[in-house]
Amino acid sequence: MTADATINTTPAPGSKRERTRAQGIRRFKWAVLTPFLALMLFILMPAFVLQGYFSFFAFSIFDAGDNTGFSSYFEASEWVGLDLWADALSDDKFGFAIIRSLLFATGVTVGCFILGFMLALLMYRPFRGQGVYYIFFILPMLTVPIVIAYTGEMILYQNGPLNDILSILTQTRVEAQFLYKQEVALTSIALLEIWNWTPFSFIIMMAGLASLPKEPQEAAQILGANKWRIFWEVQVPLLRPVILLALILRFLESMAEFPKTWGLLQGGPGSATETVPVYIFINAWQFFDISYGAVLSYLILFMMAAIVMSAIWLLRREKKSLDAMYDSKPQEG
Repeated sequence: MTADATINTTPAPGSKRERTRAQGIRRFKWAVLTPFLALMLFILMPAFVLQGYFSFFAFSIFDAGDNTGFSSYFEASEWVGLDLWADALSDDKFGFAIIRSLLFATGVTVGCFILGFMLALLMYRPFRGQGVYYIFFILPMLTVPIVIAYTGEMILYQNGPLNDILSILTQTRVEAQFLYKQEVALTSIALLEIWNWTPFSFIIMMAGLASLPKEPQEAAQILGANKWRIFWEVQVPLLRPVILLALILRFLESMAEFPKTWGLLQGGPGSATETVPVYIFINAWQFFDISYGAVLSYLILFMMAAIVMSAIWLLRREKKSLDAMYDSKPQEG
């Protein structure tokens, strides 16, 4: 046997070992998917179907009276067809809630990504005491959102510590209303959200930077490229799928943000922080308009499904471009 000889450990197609391997993969897939499918079938799907029923049959909890049991939902329902859908599509408050959510999610996504990427660039190369910084940077993500809301309220209160610090720095009495002024209330919540979820972007970008192949960077160094050019022309193009993933996941989660917004201001002052989750909650569980809340939920579901499908298309396109780039490299003889 020569020094260059290698042992082929790949099972031959059609062999018993290959069939056993395929069966093991199938069992693993079903073991992972079965709990999710059971959750969908027995919990989420009945709720989804009932919500669909309520979107065409107007239901009021007050019409149910003293009736109890599952049948009371149907007895207190009245067929309205597409009337509720038409009302929702022409609802100006719902439209403004969507705009607020989109602006909020966009600002939070960009803020989290920039800060997370900067921290990842500082941290992805090993150094002494790195673990301490990891813990320090990840702690905000481990904090319960409602705790962040109440803590933020104490800090941002008109006579709270933030205004006291600003008063000391400016040598004037600062009494800024970070939470109770319509122009800045949503921005204040966005800053709390950025602090809470910057570690998420940090972890994703750390993983992306750590997985970058060293060969293209070493080749660029040999050709005389400085660190800035290596970053923009080598690292960033290779990181595009990871960057897209970080942006997409953060945007989707920001669109659904509810605990901090509700815990701080319940959609106020006025309707300044009335985002989509808050608006749906108010209609369904404060006004008890269950049917209208169901319609609003379906419309948001369709909108988010379109965003997710667009995101998947973008990720696939980036993957294809990377695969084409690797395939175009000259093969070693």
